[in-house]
Formats: sequence, structure tokens, C-alpha cells
Amino acid sequence: MSARNWGTELDLSWISKIQVNQPAVLRRAEQIQTRRTVKKEWQAAWLLKAVTFIDLTTLSGDDTSSNVQRLCYKAKYPIREDLLKALNMHDKGITTAAVCVYPARVSDAVKALKTAGCTIPVASVATGFPAGQTHLKTRLEEIRLAVEDGATEIDVVINRTLVLTGQWEGSDFIKTSTGKETVNATFPVAIVMLRAIRDFFWKTGNKIGFKPAGGIRSAKDSLAWLSLIKEELGDEWLTPELFRIGASTLLSDIERQIYHHVTGRYAAYHDLAMC
Repeated sequence: MSARNWGTELDLSWISKIQVNQPAVLRRAEQIQTRRTVKKEWQAAWLLKAVTFIDLTTLSGDDTSSNVQRLCYKAKYPIREDLLKALNMHDKGITTAAVCVYPARVSDAVKALKTAGCTIPVASVATGFPAGQTHLKTRLEEIRLAVEDGATEIDVVINRTLVLTGQWEGSDFIKTSTGKETVNATFPVAIVMLRAIRDFFWKTGNKIGFKPAGGIRSAKDSLAWLSLIKEELGDEWLTPELFRIGASTLLSDIERQIYHHVTGRYAAYHDLAMC
């Protein structure tokens, strides 16, 4: 992560004065979702860019070292080599932004990436994921163990009581959701969050990252999210240091769309490797 300037005392009184124009937010969200996406070579370029923002994730109760190894291999080689060569992008070092796993699987991910000669960060959903309703001492220990095992990024699940009672804390990133809720990343909520990030930057000069997670499965969805970030926060935020997409199946659809762009046909299941 880039260095942050946390030396400025934060006055949060402005938060209590914030009002959300819900009809305007909903109109903006609809505009983003119904807009025509870019086509042909521009679409392929944006899809490859989307790959570099993905936190490739497995958070299943039956995760094992073997499926984590497959995930890490896919993170390093997210798009088939011949497809990248057809786009003249085979030498650009395209990988996902990170892999994200449970704390108990961090060491498996670190080992797999090291074996592959890869420096992709390992993120972990420590701190009582997904509810965050465990004792603080337990949550801190979970972070310590994940870092000890090699995690360099932690997706912290806050105790939402703090938010609901106005006890705000700082962070490097804010995230829409755990991905385990009935409703996860939605555009209306994202717009409000992004404008809060923008206001915070204007007031303090500190850039906070943004991560939508949960329910982002299609290449078309990823293009809409990139457009939203570009329009609301600008190109400065279109970097893995400030924008991530938490997803487990999105990459497969992006690769299918790139396959179609290159070959003119859609891939059969056996044409593309699965995580």
C-alpha cells in the first residue's frame, strides 16, 4: 500500500451533517448499469485491466491446500498465454492483485506463490469473518497469526456496533460487504461510499481505497465498476493500491470474453482452466 499521511487531526463532526439524495443516487446507479460498454479492442484492454484489480478469492468451508494451490496458479496466470500473445500482452506481467483466503489457508497460499516464483500479495479475512462478532482479543490474535503466516493484507470485519453508534475508525480501504450477505456489492451503496471517499480526500488529503465484494460475476459487471471508479474518483484510483474487486468467479467470465474477442467464438468448458 502507498504511504498515508495520518498526521492530520480528523474532525468527524461533518459526518453528522451528511445527507443522501436517494432518488439521485438511484438514477446515477441506473445510468451506470444501463450504459453501453466499450467494444472490441477497447473492451479487451479494459477487461485485462480489470484482472489486475481482482482479489482472487476462495472462502469455502471445504477449502484445502490443493484448491488454494490452484487458486494461486490462476492468480499468476489469469489469462491463457496464447490469448495474451494474440493481444500482444504476453510480456506485461498481468496477474491478479492478490489472492484472498481464510487465515488457516494463508500459509498454503504463501507457499504456493513462492513455489511459483510469484510476489502476488496474500490477503486474509481475519477478525471473525464474516460477522465480526468475536472478542477483540480473539480478533487481534487472528490478525497476528495471519500476518505471522505471511499475509500482507487483512480484510478486517469491523464490529458494526461501532458504526451504528457513530464510533468511527480509520482504514486504508473500505469494502462494500463481506460477500457472504444476502445483498452484497450494489451500485447505489457504492456511489455513496465513493463520494464519502472523495469528500474525505478533499478534507484531509488522504486517499482511501475501495473494494466491492460479493455478487460481481460477469465481465460486463467489472467494466461497470471500473467506469464508476473512473467517473467518481478519477484515474488516480484505478490502481490496485486504491481499488480492488473481491471475486471468486469473475475471472472465469473475463477470460471467456477475451477468448471470444480473440477467436470469434465462445469457449467450451474444456478450453479454459478453472481455479
